Amino acid sequence: MKDVFTYIIGGKAGQGIMKAGEVAGNLFSMLKRYSFQVNEYPSLIRGGHNFAIVSSSVKPVYSFYRDADVIVALDRRSYEIHKSHLKPMGLMVVNEGDGEGLGLPIVAESRKFQRPDLIQGVAGVAVLAAFLGVPEQRFQEFLKEAYPKGAEENQAYAQTMYGLTKAKTSPRVVAQGTKSMRNIVGNDAIAMGAAAAGLDCYFSYPMTPTTGILHFFASNADVLRLAVMQPENELAVANMAIGAAFTGARSMVGTSGGGFCLMEEAFSLAGMSEATVLFVLGQRRGPSTGGPTYTEQADLFFALTPGQGEFPRLVASPGSIEEAFSLAGAMLDLVWRFQTPGILLTEKHLAESSMSVDLDPDQVPWVNPVLDAGSEPYERYRQTPDGISPLAFPPSSQVIKWNSYEHKPNGWTTEDPAEFTSMHEKRRRKQASLVSFLRAQKTVNTYGDGEAVLFTFGSTTLSVREAIEYSDLKVRLVQPIFLEPLPVWELEQYRGRHAFTIEQNSTGQLAMLLHDKVGMQITGSILKYDGRPFEPTELAHQIQEALR
Repeated sequence: MKDVFTYIIGGKAGQGIMKAGEVAGNLFSMLKRYSFQVNEYPSLIRGGHNFAIVSSSVKPVYSFYRDADVIVALDRRSYEIHKSHLKPMGLMVVNEGDGEGLGLPIVAESRKFQRPDLIQGVAGVAVLAAFLGVPEQRFQEFLKEAYPKGAEENQAYAQTMYGLTKAKTSPRVVAQGTKSMRNIVGNDAIAMGAAAAGLDCYFSYPMTPTTGILHFFASNADVLRLAVMQPENELAVANMAIGAAFTGARSMVGTSGGGFCLMEEAFSLAGMSEATVLFVLGQRRGPSTGGPTYTEQADLFFALTPGQGEFPRLVASPGSIEEAFSLAGAMLDLVWRFQTPGILLTEKHLAESSMSVDLDPDQVPWVNPVLDAGSEPYERYRQTPDGISPLAFPPSSQVIKWNSYEHKPNGWTTEDPAEFTSMHEKRRRKQASLVSFLRAQKTVNTYGDGEAVLFTFGSTTLSVREAIEYSDLKVRLVQPIFLEPLPVWELEQYRGRHAFTIEQNSTGQLAMLLHDKVGMQITGSILKYDGRPFEPTELAHQIQEALR
């Protein structure tokens, strides 16, 4: 079992909790330790209960652990909620009078500064640094970089909290690693992967959990040389992205389930017009508004069949933050290569969590559309053996016509039954070409080896990987990267095996998909649908019980 150190900071929205969690993860990185950070918060600007968990080890860590070595509770509610999560020899730090443990004047000292509420999160970082035995000068240099705004006040406040913690505790010196790493948020990885592939335009209306992609691109638009647009609603988002694709711009859209509902008509338009747009669909709790800041995997079926009619659809779901980076670029390449819309399906857990990763830009293809107007006159939907027609963009001396109506090869509207049949068959040839291409690509990830097989997808893969390591289970973990087309050619080898699915929905959607598409008889499913990701120690026990 790996040695894991876990830190929790909790308090109200507006106390800098999420920032403190991010900085704590970076502090572990400074010590060359791997870390995984997860945030939980209600849909409130102020108040409520927010907390961040950061788990760290000298070995790769794929999930948070709930039992903590250090807990910093900035208010009484946080103390009551998290006191049961403290390890036997752990340190509980509270604001004076808010519970049992090491009481520090967190609130009283913060009132000496201009933004007392927001600065209180800095106390949590100072406590962690002191408890880990980080030298004060080194910590202050780190803090200045982590909190550049109001650096002098942050450093003065942190110095007080650091000194009080050091005077009243014995440091817990943790092992340091040997490799320098960066902590990357899932949304940032998706953004960087798409940018590395040559993204030109990003369109989004803010919607948790993909808003972070919009923020990343808006902050880095000049450096990345791309256009970032926030239209008035999701309808405009999707249609503007299709319009941009018509001009040859490599376009991506970010949304969540509720927003994608509004985009379905445009998604069908992209299917019929053969528009090259990548949609990022970040799952959260539904139906409707559901639990907008919590995680779930209940949009799988929704993502597999959006829009009316029959046309090729691409759906892929990353199982790690590294894969979110590489897959975003790969999906942008695929939608251009096969001239059909695609969905990068993720969820709040991956989108807003961060972990230590190495990102390799060489893993991402540069999307370089082959422009070929062909012989005159140009035919946007020319019939070809592989179903993929020549591309051309304005300005051009030729007529370029995209159409939402069924059309002839030149793009002009038709109601001829023979043309209907011909274009259906064109799209089916394109689907066959897509499958043929994917057969030569990596479409499934596998981990471990054992007689029993565990199937999962998306970020739940991270939780299962950590649970397997925690309990040293001898199982085979199988994660389909592509969900449409589903790589049946890779998965059919598991027919007849003792198989379970682990997923975050209440109906076992992955199990039904495997049964329908692969003909697999799933022994059982481990399901979680309370809006929170799997915790590895609890999940390990559930897996062990299921395998008995």
